[in-house]
Amino acid sequence: MPNHTKLELTWIGKENRPRLEPRILLEDPELSYHARHRVSDSDIFDNRLIFGDNLLALKALEQEFAGKIKCIYIDPPFNIPDVSEYYEDGVEHSTWLSLIRDRLELLSRLLHQEGTIFVHIDDVELGYLIVLLDEVFGRDNRVSVITFKQGSATGHKAINPGCVSTSNFVLMYVRDKSKWKCNRVYTARERDKRYTKIIENKEDPYQQWRFVPLTQALAREGRIDVKTLRKKAEFESLLSDFVLQNADRVIRTARPNYDGVGAQVRAMIDRSVAKPSRIFLLERDGHSNMYFIGGERILFYSDKLKMIDGKYVSGEPLTTIWDDILSNNLHKEGGVHFPKGKKPEGLIKRVFDLSTEPGDWVLDSFAGSGTTGAVAHKMGRRWIMVELGEHCHTHIIPRLRKVIDGEDQGGISKAVDWKGGGGFRYYRLAPSLLQKDKWGNLIINKEYNAEMLAEAMCKHLNFEFDPSDAVYWQHGRSTESDFIYITTQTLSRNQLAQISEEVGEQRTLLICCTAFRANQDEFHNLTIKKIPKAVLNKCEYGRDDYSLQISVLPPAPSEVGKEVQSSNDGKRTKLDTGTMNLFDDEVGV
Repeated sequence: MPNHTKLELTWIGKENRPRLEPRILLEDPELSYHARHRVSDSDIFDNRLIFGDNLLALKALEQEFAGKIKCIYIDPPFNIPDVSEYYEDGVEHSTWLSLIRDRLELLSRLLHQEGTIFVHIDDVELGYLIVLLDEVFGRDNRVSVITFKQGSATGHKAINPGCVSTSNFVLMYVRDKSKWKCNRVYTARERDKRYTKIIENKEDPYQQWRFVPLTQALAREGRIDVKTLRKKAEFESLLSDFVLQNADRVIRTARPNYDGVGAQVRAMIDRSVAKPSRIFLLERDGHSNMYFIGGERILFYSDKLKMIDGKYVSGEPLTTIWDDILSNNLHKEGGVHFPKGKKPEGLIKRVFDLSTEPGDWVLDSFAGSGTTGAVAHKMGRRWIMVELGEHCHTHIIPRLRKVIDGEDQGGISKAVDWKGGGGFRYYRLAPSLLQKDKWGNLIINKEYNAEMLAEAMCKHLNFEFDPSDAVYWQHGRSTESDFIYITTQTLSRNQLAQISEEVGEQRTLLICCTAFRANQDEFHNLTIKKIPKAVLNKCEYGRDDYSLQISVLPPAPSEVGKEVQSSNDGKRTKLDTGTMNLFDDEVGV
């Protein structure tokens, strides 16, 4: 039998994988921000803004948020060769693909089983990215390739030969299509001019309905003659308003597809053909009634009305062509200037309308100017954003503060009736746990205090950081009966014996210490490891930047290592130093 292999995209260095260090996150209360008072009972305060490399940040979030993010929107660099000397065909694309692949794999682990990921891209890497997403999420979980019109054929682009590019693409994938749930979304459109007649006296029996042109009906209501009405500058808007206000009486007729109708409908069509001046009614249990005249079905305009942004408008089902989200005055949204990088708030709102409900977690690991967080906040979604650039401080934080204070009334604010409220926590990635001493040996980073060390070791060894206020040796847990204890002291046999007795028969304890004086297997309920030896080979240390600045990136590491499940509860719990009597004042080896 033939040996069938998986269809996949290959590139230079695909087999190389970064050995990511599971960093801890440090909150900076000076940069965290919240409203001065509650605006509503639904205010959300546990949103997170993380400053640092997004690959390390995703690794830091992995254990706490694995399978919990309902929607991910990312707008990664498009791999456009701004400087030709750095653009090496093949190698350049390969580097970009490796860096995107590493992030997509982490994002897939964070995504909820009913979750959706949207990846915004242009046509430079579109084909390759689709194949890559097929590999990571599964081809069966590809939902849509959406074309987003982000400009017009004007300006300097219009003089280029050939087709003028005015669009980007949004690739829509889900974690598991069999469990995926999508909201029904409609888009507003201009009034359909085919609706040209109005039913008079609809409260009368349908047999007595009569039809008149829309303009004539509007003129009658306004007690004005038709000619004068047509000359009014606002005629079209008056007519559109009239249609919306009288939608249950505005109709058009359409001939059904004869081959695609049921027996009852077909019989009713035939009867109305035989008597073209009469209206026929087909009553249907559990469904709306149907009316026919002259072989055609009467369609009511009210069936086209959809609730969009809090009001009924003429709408139609959302398609994969998004040409209705205008970028006019985009530079003013959020009060920040971010040329060529800012996305419309309306675009992100549509993404969330499709895939989330209030209270869901959403994530953007390429935060840019902070549009995703701003929109999520206004829509009552809980959000996480990651950004490495300094615009995290110059653009995102000022923008979010305006949103929280209710001062940002641009973008989608009026559509969602935004009044302000809520807050966010600002985090930065902790430095690498291990650093080299002057002899080149890896030792515990001197910037780590006892609390940071305990949390970091929990992450490295896949324990939840959960320090007890009552029991000094409980710094974290993996199950209800398995605990971890971290200390930089050397433990004697008597100390170990005392701890073993306190742990008891029904529990187990992993002890990470600098050194110990006892046989390693002497205590059946204790496992003893030395630090930093216990984590030396878990990952690569000292690397802080895995960013997508392709031209300056070093080669990818050639060694393939196991990734360690990380753990972080997102909170900097204050440890009671009085109960941690085995911690040294200074961390070392």
